[in-house]
Amino acid sequence: MRPFAVSAIPLLLTLIAVPASAQDREVPYWATLRSEEVNMRVGPSEAFPIEWVYQREGLPVKVIRLREGWRLVEDPDGAQGWIVARLLNPKRGAIVIGDGLADIRASAEADAKLLWKVEPGNVGSLGDCDSGWCRIDIAGHKGWIREDRLWGDGEP
Repeated sequence: MRPFAVSAIPLLLTLIAVPASAQDREVPYWATLRSEEVNMRVGPSEAFPIEWVYQREGLPVKVIRLREGWRLVEDPDGAQGWIVARLLNPKRGAIVIGDGLADIRASAEADAKLLWKVEPGNVGSLGDCDSGWCRIDIAGHKGWIREDRLWGDGEP
């Protein structure tokens, strides 16, 4: 064998050997459910029993651990379990929390025009947050809501 060929093999192996962990995000991070029906399991494989079945596409979850194509998540109620990674979307979402109706305003100000009121439990796409207010899109209706009325905003 020629010396060039022998020394080129280790170099090629280092170029193609990319650790699997390089493909994963740093935890914790926010995600949303990608499908109308998503199973949460007690462990990271389909061999584990289903603990919960979510029927809410777009529901925000906090990803707190990664394991071979599975994600340990926490839901808005604090329940934790494993969801297969392909059923999670990196798109940010939020759920309205708290007591009573929440105001949706035309801009990020308490005295801005009231557009409508929304019940806790509604889920929407999360936009930018600024000075205690977040832009939200709930079923095509857009406006600003106080940050303290959302779960899924801020740092996970």
